[in-house]
Parts: sequence; C-alpha cells; structure tokens
Amino acid sequence: MDTAQTVDLEITGVAHGGIFVARHEGRVIFVPDAIPGERVRARITDDSRPAFWRAEALEVLEPAETRRPHIWAEADIARPPHVRPGGADFGHIRLDAQRELKARVLREAFERFAHLPIDVTVEPAGADESTDGTGWRTRLSLHVGPDGTVGPFAARSHDIVPVSSHPLAAPALAEAALGLGTRGGDRVDLVLPADGQVRVIERTDASGPRRGQRGGARRGADAADREVVVETVRGRTFRVDAGGFWQVHRLAATTLADAVTKALASTGFDPDAPNLDLYGGVGLFAAVLGEAGGPATRVATVESASRATHHAARNLREWGNAEAITARVDRFLAAEVAELAEASAPHAYRDATVLLDPPRAGAGAGVVRAIAALAPRTTIYVACDPVALARDTATFLTEGYALRDLRALDLFPNSHHVEAVAVFERDAHRAAAGSAGSRS
Repeated sequence: MDTAQTVDLEITGVAHGGIFVARHEGRVIFVPDAIPGERVRARITDDSRPAFWRAEALEVLEPAETRRPHIWAEADIARPPHVRPGGADFGHIRLDAQRELKARVLREAFERFAHLPIDVTVEPAGADESTDGTGWRTRLSLHVGPDGTVGPFAARSHDIVPVSSHPLAAPALAEAALGLGTRGGDRVDLVLPADGQVRVIERTDASGPRRGQRGGARRGADAADREVVVETVRGRTFRVDAGGFWQVHRLAATTLADAVTKALASTGFDPDAPNLDLYGGVGLFAAVLGEAGGPATRVATVESASRATHHAARNLREWGNAEAITARVDRFLAAEVAELAEASAPHAYRDATVLLDPPRAGAGAGVVRAIAALAPRTTIYVACDPVALARDTATFLTEGYALRDLRALDLFPNSHHVEAVAVFERDAHRAAAGSAGSRS
C-alpha cells in the first residue's frame, strides 16, 4: 500500500503505548488520537511490517461518546499530525474513560504475558486531583532546536513544536516554561520542588534522570543540576538533587507511600528482617518501611546513582539500622545470593520484605529470579509500565510467588501511562512444585 493512502477505520481496541487498534482488509493497523468505537479517517505512515501497519488519524468521522475537546489545544486532531505535541496522548478522552482504557491495557497485558486474569480498576491520584487531570506535573523536559527554539517534540518524532500552553504542568512550571525564550544546548528541564520555586536546568545532551532511565549520566547540565532541593511527603522531608529522580505528579509520592503502607499492613511486615528497597533513589520507600516498623527497622536501600544514595543516607538517619548502598541492583542481588550460599544461610531473608521500584523497562527476569533466590516472604513491586510488570509477574509466578494484590493508580492523567503496586507472597507449595499459579 502507498504510505500516503488514506483509509477509513473502525477503532476496536487500545494497545500499550497510547495507540489504538483497527483492522483494514484483515491487517492490524495502529493509530493514535482515536478511541475504541470511533470511525476515523487515517493516513498510512508505515506499511513495512507484515504483522501490522501504522497510521495517523486525520479526522473523526463518528466520534465516541467519551471524546472531548483535547485538553491541549495544540494536540487536537483538528491540527495536522506533524505539529501535534506529544505527552498528552489521552487528552482527547474523558477522564473516567481514560482510566477504564488503562485498566483494559493492564488486564490484557496480564492475560498475554502472565497468563493471569486480573480484576483491576484505576484509581485517581488523590482527592484533590483536578477534575480534568491537568496541572499535575512538577517536572517538565523541553527540547531546543538549532535556532534556540524551546518546545516539546511532536508526537512520535524529534521535531520541536512551538506551543503557547503546557496544561499538564503545574501553573508556576507552565509559566516558567513559556518564558524561557531561546536557549542553547539540547534540552531544558524545569523542576518545581516543594518550595514553589522553579529551577531551570540546561543540558547539552539527551541524557538525564527520566522515569525510564533513572540515575543516568547527566553530562553537560549546569550547576543547577546538583542543587539540593527538599521534597515533602506526609510531613517528612527528603533531600534530592534538582536534576535527580523524583515522582513527577505533585501527589504521586504521597499516594505511592500510602499504597505501600497499606500493603505492608496487610502482609505482616517484620522490621527485624533484612528488608530491601531496590532502585531506592533518595530513600522514599525505605522511609515508608521505617515508618511502618519503627526506629529499629532494618532496611537497605540500593541504588546505582551515588548522589541519590548520598541523599538517602541523610534522609534515613533517624533509623539506626538503615543503610544506603550504591550498587547496581542486579550485581547487589547476585552478591547477596552468592554470600548466602557460601554461608549456608538459605533462609536469611525468609521473613523479609523486598520492595522494588524499577525504571520503565521493569526489573527483568534476572533480577526477579535473584529476588526469588533470596526467598523473601513478601515482594512489593511499584511499576510504571503494565507490560513490564506483567512480564515480571510471569517470572514471579514461575519462581513460586503468588500475586496477592494489585492496585493501579492514575499518576499520569491525560497520558497512556499508569502506575501499579503489586504485592507478591512466597507460596511454599507452588515453590516446591515449581509450577506457576494463579492470583489468590
């Protein structure tokens, strides 16, 4: 098919990644900016793969009941596809319908990759979430063109789109972004910590502490990158580099801390066990473990970024048995497994809780198997990607763990992203049998 050809499509489903599913002459076509149940006119943009093609939506012929005017006017389907900014790919969908679509993606991911049926709903971030899901971002990354123009990339491209608004950003952050003027470098990151003062960090490359690549190199950032700012969660303060990783949604850190606290209360958390906080950043979840267990709680937080563990050590000072370790998680776990084998102490972690908050790619089978080799009683997995979580769930099941609970949280309204908190418990009978099980 000529990739310039337009076709009329019936949208039948949603796929991971903020795209929607149609079929044309027996072939699957992925198309953004649509909603299941709609008819849209679309232009084929990629017919190179035998399994599926890609298209871009040009016009809505029969809208779904849940369609609304896009919350970001520049991203509306009325504009040409090449000038629609990315980052709000569900912004044309009513908020309740967005959450049902995200739950659908989670359910389908678990069925496909973990062979596990789940019943899940997506909860709002908090009671004071805005009614249209805007104004929540406290971190914003924009790109710089050769002429110094600053703006977001167009969806699914590296072309910079000038915009006159940033509706997902908190008002102070949006105002600062629109006032940047022209800049040098490659990217500008804006950070709005708890003190309400926006920091601007200019970068000379595309690396940095993004949700899918935490603790990465930050070459070329100015001194603002390492300015220490303070974030507040449930009355507790956390030191973090302005350019370091912190949850993006203004309510996310508190919402996740509450979710983990609830999970700990339901699983019989043992503060005297050698508890672990993996991919621990500046110690947010290690502090949650400490709050649950009291001042003598044993917890080691493991993070590859040395600046983050430096801050974690300070953030966790009130717990005398807390330790902040700078290490790659996979290497740390491999060393722990080897040490336990050498010491003939296979049950050292028997009563422990392992919490992990990996980047978007997930923990991966190797890390999950290493956690299972330690045999902790409970594992709490904070995930920002449904497919990665489903794949890692499949490994947990194979390794003798049962999925005890799963909560989904809408910490990225008007985008396709969804956060989840999964609780796994060691299943002695299934572990002995070496078989995969189903959710309890």
